[in-house]
Amino acid sequence: MATQPTDQPAHPRNKVVGNVIRGCVGNLVEWYDWFVYAAFSVFFAPAFFPSDDPTAQLLSTAVVFAVGFLMRPLGGYILGRYADKYGRKNALTLSVCMMAAGSLLIALAPSYAAIGIAAPVILVVARLVQGLSVGGEFGSSSAYLSEVATPARRGFFSSFQYVSIILGQLTALFIQIVLLQILTREQMMDWGWRVPFVIGAIAAIVVMFIRRGMEESEQYIEEKERAAASGSKPEGSLRTLFKYPKQLALVFGLTIGGTIAFYTFTTYLQKYMINTSGIDAKTVAWINFIALFCYMCMQPLVGALSDKIGRRKVMITFGVGGTFLTVPILTALGATTNPITAFVLMMCGLTIVTFYSALSAIVKAEMFPTKVRALGVGLPHALTAAIFGGTAEPIALGLKQAGFESAYFYYVSACAALTLVAALIMKETRGSSTLDPNGIAPEGRGSEISDSADNSGRAVTGSVSSHKS
Repeated sequence: MATQPTDQPAHPRNKVVGNVIRGCVGNLVEWYDWFVYAAFSVFFAPAFFPSDDPTAQLLSTAVVFAVGFLMRPLGGYILGRYADKYGRKNALTLSVCMMAAGSLLIALAPSYAAIGIAAPVILVVARLVQGLSVGGEFGSSSAYLSEVATPARRGFFSSFQYVSIILGQLTALFIQIVLLQILTREQMMDWGWRVPFVIGAIAAIVVMFIRRGMEESEQYIEEKERAAASGSKPEGSLRTLFKYPKQLALVFGLTIGGTIAFYTFTTYLQKYMINTSGIDAKTVAWINFIALFCYMCMQPLVGALSDKIGRRKVMITFGVGGTFLTVPILTALGATTNPITAFVLMMCGLTIVTFYSALSAIVKAEMFPTKVRALGVGLPHALTAAIFGGTAEPIALGLKQAGFESAYFYYVSACAALTLVAALIMKETRGSSTLDPNGIAPEGRGSEISDSADNSGRAVTGSVSSHKS
């Protein structure tokens, strides 16, 4: 039986809020650095990939963006295992150091005109380092936030992981808007695009020192003490992880549609509105900024909703919306030049994505025990994000260049349909025994409670169901 109490001495409100803030501030900076690349690629593409075709230049920068994604599974494995063996705090500090190094490398990289082919090589190396960082950040941060949150409000507090991710993107867009107001386009393409990378590197260094002072998860400390007393094998191993095959499959399934929808509506849409809809860049920047701000504000609301009605119902809502509404939304957006209409359509897409992003961290963290939670979330999430999220822009731009732009819309819908299937298959995880301080999930057993469990959002009691491989 798994019981989820409302209040526990180990989770006083002030302590929880403080830990969540410390966990999220680094997340914000890391994702700012990650999104700055996408936000400013329009301006620095000619510096690294000279060409007479703007679409070809964007395609080249998108491919490098995808290369960063290819390192995310390795980052998910290395830093996920590191977090399970040596602590969430240490892993989160290491990841932000790597992000600072990658951003500084891009900021100082010479152009193609100055050093030739070495310029894009430096850009690729920097994105590889950033990919390692982001790949390890998600699993470690998901584990940390889920473990320090108040049990009855884990959905609400864990949703701030995506609040910080989106706030990082908003910060990148805000800096873009400011620079567009004070610099000419020529200045932006000459040296202005380097400014946000310098800012990101400095901010990451500051966060590195902040994270050195953050508290370790009490649940992780208890697990380490328990493992030491019992003489069990080291945490975070692939051998242990593969004892949870159904959980791994569910993380893959839930992430497929969610990650491609997220990157479509938060990253690719900016280029889509400029190149396809024909809306000018400054207007698109404002549309993006306001829409993403609204999207950020929706995260805690849907996270809190999942604490009341459960994760499964919320995830099914995303699956249905993504499957059946993506094509009409993107088709209508490509046909309009009206900024207000474009904003409304973008908000429709982002509202659908919210039902995935708000609980992406917690629904996955609830599937794994403490000893393998960071690796269990980080590796399959990063691998799926690399395959589907990292290739989203190259596929979209490649299809546009080939004259089949609308085919991408159906591709996103098909991926959302796969997530819908996974959401229908999964059982409720809200009362997960693996996140109960007194609960230990046996190897090979799931963390999902039966559908008959009380969904009151306070004291939740249900039977733990077996996951048969």
